Amino acid sequence: MNREELIDGLTQDVLAYVMNGGFPKQEFATSIKPEALDQRFEDYELLLDLHFILKPEVVEFVEQLSQRLRNVRTETKTVARTQRGGIDGHINWGSTVKARYSTNPNDRSLFVTENRSEDYDIAENIVLKRLLSVIYTTLRDADEYLRGNYDWVTDRWQANTDLIGDVQRTVERNVHVRRIREPETYEPTERMLTTAANSRQEIYRDAATLLRARQELFDGDPDALRTLLSQTAITPDDQARLFELYVLFRFISTLEDLQDAQPVFQTIKSGRQEVAKINGEQEIVLYHDTSASDRGLSFRTDTVPSHRDPTRAEQVQQTARDVASAYFDKNFQNHTGRPDVIVLEVKSDDPLTYEYLITEVKHSTREETIRNGIKETLEYLAFLRVNEHYVFERDTNDEDIFGSGWNGLLIVQDLDQETPSVDSQKDKPMTILQAGELNEELPNILEDVLG
Repeated sequence: MNREELIDGLTQDVLAYVMNGGFPKQEFATSIKPEALDQRFEDYELLLDLHFILKPEVVEFVEQLSQRLRNVRTETKTVARTQRGGIDGHINWGSTVKARYSTNPNDRSLFVTENRSEDYDIAENIVLKRLLSVIYTTLRDADEYLRGNYDWVTDRWQANTDLIGDVQRTVERNVHVRRIREPETYEPTERMLTTAANSRQEIYRDAATLLRARQELFDGDPDALRTLLSQTAITPDDQARLFELYVLFRFISTLEDLQDAQPVFQTIKSGRQEVAKINGEQEIVLYHDTSASDRGLSFRTDTVPSHRDPTRAEQVQQTARDVASAYFDKNFQNHTGRPDVIVLEVKSDDPLTYEYLITEVKHSTREETIRNGIKETLEYLAFLRVNEHYVFERDTNDEDIFGSGWNGLLIVQDLDQETPSVDSQKDKPMTILQAGELNEELPNILEDVLG
Protein backbone atom coordinates (compact mmCIF):
# COMPACT_ATOMS: atom_id res chain seq x y z
CA MET A 1 0.00 0.00 0.00
CA ASN A 2 1.33 3.42 -0.88
CA ARG A 3 1.14 6.51 1.30
CA GLU A 4 -2.04 7.82 -0.33
CA GLU A 5 -3.88 4.55 0.26
CA LEU A 6 -2.77 4.48 3.89
CA ILE A 7 -3.93 8.06 4.45
CA ASP A 8 -7.30 7.34 2.81
CA GLY A 9 -7.82 4.33 5.07
CA LEU A 10 -6.65 6.09 8.21
CA THR A 11 -8.86 9.10 7.47
CA GLN A 12 -11.91 6.86 7.53
CA ASP A 13 -10.72 5.27 10.77
CA VAL A 14 -10.23 8.66 12.41
CA LEU A 15 -13.76 9.63 11.39
CA ALA A 16 -15.15 6.36 12.69
CA TYR A 17 -13.38 6.24 16.03
CA VAL A 18 -11.45 9.37 17.03
CA MET A 19 -13.98 11.99 15.94
CA ASN A 20 -16.90 10.04 17.39
CA GLY A 21 -15.39 10.18 20.85
CA GLY A 22 -14.20 6.58 20.90
CA PHE A 23 -10.46 6.33 20.49
CA PRO A 24 -8.86 8.90 22.83
CA LYS A 25 -7.88 12.03 20.90
CA GLN A 26 -4.83 12.63 23.03
CA GLU A 27 -3.49 9.14 22.37
CA PHE A 28 -4.06 9.68 18.65
CA ALA A 29 -2.36 13.08 18.72
CA THR A 30 0.62 11.54 20.50
CA SER A 31 0.94 9.04 17.67
CA ILE A 32 0.76 11.48 14.76
CA LYS A 33 2.57 14.57 15.99
CA PRO A 34 6.10 15.20 14.67
CA GLU A 35 8.76 14.12 17.13
CA ALA A 36 10.23 17.64 17.24
CA LEU A 37 7.11 18.98 18.94
CA ASP A 38 6.98 18.97 22.70
CA GLN A 39 4.28 17.45 24.92
CA ARG A 40 1.92 20.42 24.56
CA PHE A 41 1.11 19.25 21.05
CA GLU A 42 -0.11 15.90 22.31
CA ASP A 43 -3.29 17.89 22.89
CA TYR A 44 -5.38 17.07 19.82
CA GLU A 45 -6.97 20.53 19.54
CA LEU A 46 -3.62 22.31 19.71
CA LEU A 47 -2.25 20.02 17.01
CA LEU A 48 -5.24 20.91 14.83
CA ASP A 49 -4.62 24.61 15.43
CA LEU A 50 -0.98 24.18 14.43
CA HIS A 51 -2.18 22.68 11.18
CA PHE A 52 -4.66 25.55 10.83
CA ILE A 53 -2.10 28.35 11.10
CA LEU A 54 0.10 26.58 8.53
CA LYS A 55 -2.61 27.07 5.92
CA PRO A 56 -1.47 29.56 3.23
CA GLU A 57 -4.78 31.42 3.59
CA VAL A 58 -4.03 32.14 7.26
CA VAL A 59 -0.55 33.48 6.46
CA GLU A 60 -2.02 35.65 3.71
CA PHE A 61 -4.65 36.99 6.12
CA VAL A 62 -1.94 37.92 8.61
CA GLU A 63 0.17 39.61 5.94
CA GLN A 64 -2.68 42.02 5.18
CA LEU A 65 -3.81 42.47 8.77
CA SER A 66 -2.03 45.69 9.71
CA GLN A 67 -3.42 47.66 6.79
CA ARG A 68 -6.93 46.25 7.08
CA LEU A 69 -7.28 47.03 10.78
CA ARG A 70 -7.37 50.73 9.96
CA ASN A 71 -10.90 50.24 8.68
CA VAL A 72 -12.37 48.29 11.57
CA ARG A 73 -16.11 48.90 11.80
CA THR A 74 -17.78 50.38 14.83
CA GLU A 75 -21.32 51.38 15.65
CA THR A 76 -22.43 54.48 17.51
CA LYS A 77 -24.29 53.70 20.67
CA THR A 78 -26.01 55.99 23.13
CA VAL A 79 -25.30 55.49 26.80
CA ALA A 80 -27.78 56.97 29.33
CA ARG A 81 -26.59 58.03 32.76
CA THR A 82 -28.46 59.31 35.81
CA GLN A 83 -26.62 62.22 37.41
CA ARG A 84 -27.11 64.59 40.30
CA GLY A 85 -25.68 68.07 40.39
CA GLY A 86 -23.52 68.28 37.31
CA ILE A 87 -24.53 67.68 33.72
CA ASP A 88 -22.27 65.68 31.42
CA GLY A 89 -23.86 65.17 28.03
CA HIS A 90 -27.20 65.84 26.34
CA ILE A 91 -30.18 65.95 28.71
CA ASN A 92 -33.00 63.56 27.91
CA TRP A 93 -35.91 65.48 29.41
CA GLY A 94 -38.45 62.71 29.00
CA SER A 95 -36.28 60.24 30.89
CA THR A 96 -35.36 62.93 33.43
CA VAL A 97 -39.03 63.61 34.29
CA LYS A 98 -39.73 59.88 34.67
CA ALA A 99 -36.67 59.41 36.87
CA ARG A 100 -37.61 62.33 39.12
CA TYR A 101 -41.21 61.16 39.37
CA SER A 102 -40.18 57.61 40.34
CA THR A 103 -37.79 58.82 43.05
CA ASN A 104 -38.36 62.37 44.27
CA PRO A 105 -40.46 64.78 42.14
CA ASN A 106 -38.97 67.78 43.92
CA ASP A 107 -35.37 66.77 43.27
CA ARG A 108 -34.40 69.23 40.55
CA SER A 109 -30.71 68.21 40.75
CA LEU A 110 -31.42 64.84 39.09
CA PHE A 111 -30.89 64.56 35.34
CA VAL A 112 -30.73 61.71 32.82
CA THR A 113 -28.04 62.49 30.26
CA GLU A 114 -27.00 60.72 27.09
CA ASN A 115 -23.56 60.33 25.57
CA ARG A 116 -22.67 58.80 22.25
CA SER A 117 -19.66 56.49 21.93
CA GLU A 118 -18.12 54.07 19.46
CA ASP A 119 -19.14 50.45 20.03
CA TYR A 120 -16.49 47.94 18.96
CA ASP A 121 -18.38 44.90 20.22
CA ILE A 122 -20.32 44.21 17.04
CA ALA A 123 -20.72 40.72 15.54
CA GLU A 124 -18.06 41.18 12.85
CA ASN A 125 -15.46 42.27 15.39
CA ILE A 126 -16.20 39.35 17.71
CA VAL A 127 -15.51 37.03 14.76
CA LEU A 128 -12.27 38.89 14.01
CA LYS A 129 -11.17 38.86 17.65
CA ARG A 130 -11.73 35.09 17.93
CA LEU A 131 -9.66 34.41 14.82
CA LEU A 132 -6.85 36.66 16.02
CA SER A 133 -6.92 34.97 19.42
CA VAL A 134 -6.55 31.50 17.84
CA ILE A 135 -3.67 32.64 15.62
CA TYR A 136 -1.95 34.53 18.45
CA THR A 137 -2.16 31.67 20.95
CA THR A 138 -1.00 29.03 18.50
CA LEU A 139 1.86 31.18 17.22
CA ARG A 140 2.99 31.67 20.80
CA ASP A 141 2.98 27.93 21.49
CA ALA A 142 4.62 27.02 18.17
CA ASP A 143 6.97 29.99 17.87
CA GLU A 144 10.24 28.06 18.15
CA TYR A 145 9.11 25.55 15.54
CA LEU A 146 7.86 28.13 13.07
CA ARG A 147 11.17 29.99 13.32
CA GLY A 148 13.22 26.80 13.17
CA ASN A 149 14.34 24.58 10.33
CA TYR A 150 11.66 21.90 10.24
CA ASP A 151 10.55 20.23 7.02
CA TRP A 152 6.93 19.95 8.11
CA VAL A 153 6.63 23.75 8.51
CA THR A 154 5.68 25.64 5.38
CA ASP A 155 8.31 27.97 3.98
CA ARG A 156 5.94 30.93 4.16
CA TRP A 157 6.21 31.32 7.94
CA GLN A 158 9.95 30.65 7.87
CA ALA A 159 10.37 33.35 5.21
CA ASN A 160 8.29 35.78 7.25
CA THR A 161 9.55 35.36 10.80
CA ASP A 162 9.07 39.10 11.35
CA LEU A 163 5.42 38.51 10.58
CA ILE A 164 5.10 36.39 13.73
CA GLY A 165 6.27 39.31 15.85
CA ASP A 166 3.95 41.66 13.95
CA VAL A 167 0.94 39.51 14.80
CA GLN A 168 1.89 39.34 18.46
CA ARG A 169 2.39 43.10 18.68
CA THR A 170 -0.87 43.77 16.85
CA VAL A 171 -2.94 41.65 19.21
CA GLU A 172 -1.22 43.04 22.29
CA ARG A 173 -1.04 46.73 21.35
CA ASN A 174 -3.35 47.69 18.49
CA VAL A 175 -5.93 50.12 19.84
CA HIS A 176 -8.75 48.76 17.71
CA VAL A 177 -8.11 45.12 18.63
CA ARG A 178 -7.78 45.94 22.33
CA ARG A 179 -11.14 47.73 22.36
CA ILE A 180 -12.97 44.64 21.12
CA ARG A 181 -14.09 42.54 24.07
CA GLU A 182 -12.90 38.95 24.46
CA PRO A 183 -15.42 36.54 22.92
CA GLU A 184 -17.38 34.29 25.24
CA THR A 185 -16.63 30.56 25.12
CA TYR A 186 -19.58 29.90 22.81
CA GLU A 187 -18.77 32.81 20.49
CA PRO A 188 -18.81 33.53 17.66
CA THR A 189 -22.30 32.18 17.13
CA GLU A 190 -23.50 31.06 13.72
CA ARG A 191 -25.43 34.32 13.41
CA MET A 192 -22.23 36.29 14.06
CA LEU A 193 -20.37 34.26 11.44
CA THR A 194 -23.16 34.83 8.92
CA THR A 195 -23.08 38.57 9.60
CA ALA A 196 -19.32 38.67 9.11
CA ALA A 197 -19.50 36.51 5.98
CA ASN A 198 -21.97 38.99 4.43
CA SER A 199 -19.99 42.07 5.42
CA ARG A 200 -18.94 44.62 2.83
CA GLN A 201 -15.42 44.58 4.26
CA GLU A 202 -13.11 41.82 3.10
CA ILE A 203 -11.35 41.42 6.45
CA TYR A 204 -14.58 40.19 8.05
CA ARG A 205 -15.53 37.93 5.15
CA ASP A 206 -12.08 36.32 5.25
CA ALA A 207 -12.18 35.97 9.05
CA ALA A 208 -15.52 34.13 8.85
CA THR A 209 -14.23 31.85 6.08
CA LEU A 210 -11.09 30.93 8.04
CA LEU A 211 -12.97 30.25 11.28
CA ARG A 212 -15.37 27.98 9.44
CA ALA A 213 -12.43 26.15 7.87
CA ARG A 214 -10.98 25.68 11.34
CA GLN A 215 -14.30 24.35 12.60
CA GLU A 216 -14.33 21.81 9.77
CA LEU A 217 -11.08 20.43 11.18
CA PHE A 218 -12.54 20.16 14.66
CA ASP A 219 -15.77 18.64 13.35
CA GLY A 220 -13.89 15.97 11.43
CA ASP A 221 -14.40 17.05 7.84
CA PRO A 222 -12.89 14.22 5.72
CA ASP A 223 -10.97 16.51 3.38
CA ALA A 224 -9.61 18.56 6.27
CA LEU A 225 -8.53 15.43 8.15
CA ARG A 226 -6.91 13.97 5.08
CA THR A 227 -4.93 17.18 4.59
CA LEU A 228 -3.90 17.08 8.24
CA LEU A 229 -2.54 13.56 7.91
CA SER A 230 -0.82 14.14 4.58
CA GLN A 231 0.75 17.56 5.16
CA THR A 232 1.27 18.37 8.79
CA ALA A 233 1.29 15.62 11.37
CA ILE A 234 2.79 12.54 9.74
CA THR A 235 6.13 13.48 8.26
CA PRO A 236 7.39 11.90 5.02
CA ASP A 237 10.11 9.98 6.85
CA ASP A 238 7.72 8.61 9.46
CA GLN A 239 5.49 6.45 7.29
CA ALA A 240 6.24 3.48 9.53
CA ARG A 241 4.13 5.11 12.26
CA LEU A 242 1.38 5.80 9.75
CA PHE A 243 1.41 2.14 8.70
CA GLU A 244 1.34 0.98 12.32
CA LEU A 245 -1.69 3.16 13.08
CA TYR A 246 -3.43 1.85 9.99
CA VAL A 247 -2.85 -1.73 11.15
CA LEU A 248 -4.07 -0.92 14.66
CA PHE A 249 -7.37 0.44 13.40
CA ARG A 250 -7.78 -2.57 11.10
CA PHE A 251 -7.55 -4.76 14.19
CA ILE A 252 -10.13 -2.65 16.01
CA SER A 253 -12.53 -2.64 13.07
CA THR A 254 -12.17 -6.39 12.41
CA LEU A 255 -12.68 -7.37 16.05
CA GLU A 256 -15.70 -5.09 16.21
CA ASP A 257 -17.25 -6.85 13.19
CA LEU A 258 -16.41 -10.36 14.42
CA GLN A 259 -17.88 -9.77 17.87
CA ASP A 260 -20.73 -7.55 16.69
CA ALA A 261 -19.98 -5.25 19.61
CA GLN A 262 -18.71 -1.71 20.06
CA PRO A 263 -15.19 -1.41 21.43
CA VAL A 264 -14.67 0.40 24.71
CA PHE A 265 -11.53 2.50 24.43
CA GLN A 266 -9.12 3.04 27.27
CA THR A 267 -6.19 5.35 27.82
CA ILE A 268 -2.87 4.61 29.46
CA LYS A 269 -3.43 7.60 31.73
CA SER A 270 -6.53 5.98 33.17
CA GLY A 271 -4.28 3.38 34.77
CA ARG A 272 -4.84 0.66 32.18
CA GLN A 273 -2.51 -0.18 29.34
CA GLU A 274 -5.07 -1.64 26.98
CA VAL A 275 -6.21 0.54 24.12
CA ALA A 276 -9.56 -1.17 23.57
CA LYS A 277 -11.80 -3.82 25.08
CA ILE A 278 -14.60 -5.56 23.18
CA ASN A 279 -17.29 -7.38 25.12
CA GLY A 280 -19.13 -9.58 22.68
CA GLU A 281 -19.46 -13.34 22.87
CA GLN A 282 -15.98 -13.21 24.35
CA GLU A 283 -14.10 -10.49 26.16
CA ILE A 284 -11.22 -9.38 23.98
CA VAL A 285 -8.55 -6.89 24.99
CA LEU A 286 -6.31 -5.11 22.51
CA TYR A 287 -2.93 -3.62 23.44
CA HIS A 288 -0.84 -1.28 21.33
CA ASP A 289 2.84 -0.41 21.76
CA THR A 290 2.98 -1.87 25.25
CA SER A 291 3.91 -5.10 26.96
CA ALA A 292 0.50 -5.43 28.67
CA SER A 293 2.25 -5.67 32.03
CA ASP A 294 -1.00 -4.83 33.81
CA ARG A 295 -2.02 -8.40 32.94
CA GLY A 296 1.29 -9.82 34.08
CA LEU A 297 2.69 -10.15 30.55
CA SER A 298 6.40 -9.87 29.88
CA PHE A 299 8.89 -10.90 27.20
CA ARG A 300 12.00 -11.47 29.29
CA THR A 301 14.50 -13.83 27.73
CA ASP A 302 16.20 -16.73 29.49
CA THR A 303 19.75 -16.43 30.71
CA VAL A 304 21.20 -19.93 30.25
CA PRO A 305 19.15 -23.15 30.02
CA SER A 306 19.65 -25.21 33.16
CA HIS A 307 20.13 -28.52 31.38
CA ARG A 308 23.46 -27.65 29.70
CA ASP A 309 26.58 -25.56 30.03
CA PRO A 310 26.40 -22.11 28.49
CA THR A 311 28.02 -21.40 25.17
CA ARG A 312 30.73 -18.74 24.97
CA ALA A 313 28.20 -16.23 23.56
CA GLU A 314 25.79 -16.99 26.41
CA GLN A 315 28.61 -16.67 28.92
CA VAL A 316 29.52 -13.23 27.59
CA GLN A 317 25.91 -12.01 27.83
CA GLN A 318 25.37 -13.43 31.32
CA THR A 319 28.70 -12.16 32.68
CA ALA A 320 28.16 -8.70 31.19
CA ARG A 321 24.75 -8.53 32.82
CA ASP A 322 26.14 -9.70 36.19
CA VAL A 323 28.94 -7.09 36.09
CA ALA A 324 26.50 -4.30 35.15
CA SER A 325 24.09 -5.39 37.90
CA ALA A 326 26.86 -5.29 40.52
CA TYR A 327 28.25 -1.99 39.30
CA PHE A 328 24.92 -0.14 39.22
CA ASP A 329 23.43 -2.09 42.14
CA LYS A 330 20.52 -2.97 39.89
CA ASN A 331 19.01 -6.23 38.71
CA PHE A 332 19.25 -6.08 34.92
CA GLN A 333 17.01 -8.45 32.98
CA ASN A 334 17.07 -9.48 29.33
CA HIS A 335 14.06 -8.34 27.38
CA THR A 336 13.16 -8.92 23.76
CA GLY A 337 11.43 -5.56 23.42
CA ARG A 338 7.71 -5.46 22.85
CA PRO A 339 5.44 -6.20 19.89
CA ASP A 340 3.39 -3.53 18.16
CA VAL A 341 -0.02 -5.13 18.80
CA ILE A 342 -1.21 -7.75 21.28
CA VAL A 343 -4.65 -9.27 21.08
CA LEU A 344 -5.65 -10.96 24.30
CA GLU A 345 -8.85 -12.93 24.62
CA VAL A 346 -10.23 -13.49 28.11
CA LYS A 347 -12.59 -16.45 27.85
CA SER A 348 -15.80 -15.97 29.76
CA ASP A 349 -16.10 -19.63 30.84
CA ASP A 350 -12.62 -19.83 32.31
CA PRO A 351 -10.98 -16.61 33.50
CA LEU A 352 -7.61 -18.36 33.72
CA THR A 353 -7.55 -19.38 30.04
CA TYR A 354 -6.24 -16.93 27.48
CA GLU A 355 -5.46 -16.82 23.80
CA TYR A 356 -2.92 -14.44 22.33
CA LEU A 357 -2.07 -12.96 18.97
CA ILE A 358 1.32 -11.25 19.01
CA THR A 359 1.74 -8.92 16.03
CA GLU A 360 4.80 -7.12 14.75
CA VAL A 361 4.47 -4.44 12.05
CA LYS A 362 7.24 -3.61 9.58
CA HIS A 363 6.68 -0.84 7.05
CA SER A 364 9.16 -2.31 4.63
CA THR A 365 9.70 -4.57 1.62
CA ARG A 366 13.40 -5.07 2.37
CA GLU A 367 14.34 -8.69 2.87
CA GLU A 368 16.68 -7.87 5.77
CA THR A 369 13.98 -5.90 7.63
CA ILE A 370 11.41 -8.65 7.13
CA ARG A 371 13.86 -11.30 8.33
CA ASN A 372 14.47 -9.21 11.44
CA GLY A 373 10.68 -8.94 11.93
CA ILE A 374 10.35 -12.71 11.70
CA LYS A 375 13.05 -13.16 14.35
CA GLU A 376 11.43 -10.59 16.64
CA THR A 377 7.98 -12.16 16.32
CA LEU A 378 9.34 -15.62 17.17
CA GLU A 379 11.21 -14.18 20.17
CA TYR A 380 8.02 -12.57 21.45
CA LEU A 381 6.22 -15.90 21.21
CA ALA A 382 9.02 -17.97 22.72
CA PHE A 383 9.53 -15.67 25.70
CA LEU A 384 5.93 -14.58 26.30
CA ARG A 385 5.26 -15.01 30.02
CA VAL A 386 2.31 -14.48 32.29
CA ASN A 387 3.33 -13.97 35.91
CA GLU A 388 6.77 -15.45 35.19
CA HIS A 389 5.34 -18.61 33.53
CA TYR A 390 5.80 -19.29 29.84
CA VAL A 391 2.58 -19.15 27.87
CA PHE A 392 3.72 -21.67 25.27
CA GLU A 393 5.46 -24.92 26.28
CA ARG A 394 6.42 -27.91 24.17
CA ASP A 395 3.95 -30.80 23.99
CA THR A 396 1.17 -28.76 25.59
CA ASN A 397 -2.08 -28.95 23.60
CA ASP A 398 -0.11 -29.80 20.46
CA GLU A 399 1.75 -26.51 20.74
CA ASP A 400 5.44 -25.73 20.85
CA ILE A 401 7.29 -22.71 22.18
CA PHE A 402 5.75 -20.59 19.40
CA GLY A 403 2.15 -21.57 20.05
CA SER A 404 -0.20 -23.22 17.59
CA GLY A 405 1.10 -21.42 14.53
CA TRP A 406 -1.65 -18.79 14.64
CA ASN A 407 -0.34 -16.92 17.67
CA GLY A 408 2.33 -14.92 15.83
CA LEU A 409 1.70 -12.47 13.00
CA LEU A 410 4.10 -10.27 11.04
CA ILE A 411 2.56 -7.58 8.85
CA VAL A 412 4.74 -6.10 6.11
CA GLN A 413 4.29 -3.86 3.11
CA ASP A 414 3.19 -5.31 -0.23
CA LEU A 415 5.97 -7.22 -1.98
CA ASP A 416 6.49 -7.31 -5.73
CA GLN A 417 7.52 -10.97 -5.73
CA GLU A 418 5.22 -13.96 -5.41
CA THR A 419 4.92 -15.19 -1.84
CA PRO A 420 3.06 -18.04 -0.09
CA SER A 421 -0.61 -17.54 0.67
CA VAL A 422 -1.88 -17.41 4.23
CA ASP A 423 -3.35 -20.93 3.91
CA SER A 424 -0.02 -22.37 2.78
CA GLN A 425 1.64 -20.99 5.93
CA LYS A 426 -0.52 -23.05 8.27
CA ASP A 427 2.32 -25.45 9.06
CA LYS A 428 4.67 -22.60 9.97
CA PRO A 429 5.15 -21.31 13.56
CA MET A 430 3.88 -17.85 12.54
CA THR A 431 2.10 -16.08 9.69
CA ILE A 432 3.35 -13.30 7.43
CA LEU A 433 0.70 -11.00 6.02
CA GLN A 434 1.10 -8.21 3.49
CA ALA A 435 -0.73 -4.88 3.77
CA GLY A 436 -2.95 -5.56 0.77
CA GLU A 437 -4.12 -8.83 2.35
CA LEU A 438 -5.21 -7.29 5.65
CA ASN A 439 -8.88 -6.66 4.92
CA GLU A 440 -9.44 -10.12 3.46
CA GLU A 441 -7.23 -12.29 5.65
CA LEU A 442 -7.21 -10.64 9.11
CA PRO A 443 -10.78 -11.78 9.96
CA ASN A 444 -9.81 -15.39 9.22
CA ILE A 445 -6.63 -15.17 11.29
CA LEU A 446 -8.46 -13.62 14.27
CA GLU A 447 -11.21 -16.25 14.06
CA ASP A 448 -8.59 -19.03 14.15
CA VAL A 449 -6.86 -17.49 17.18
CA LEU A 450 -10.03 -16.76 19.12
CA GLY A 451 -11.69 -20.04 18.19
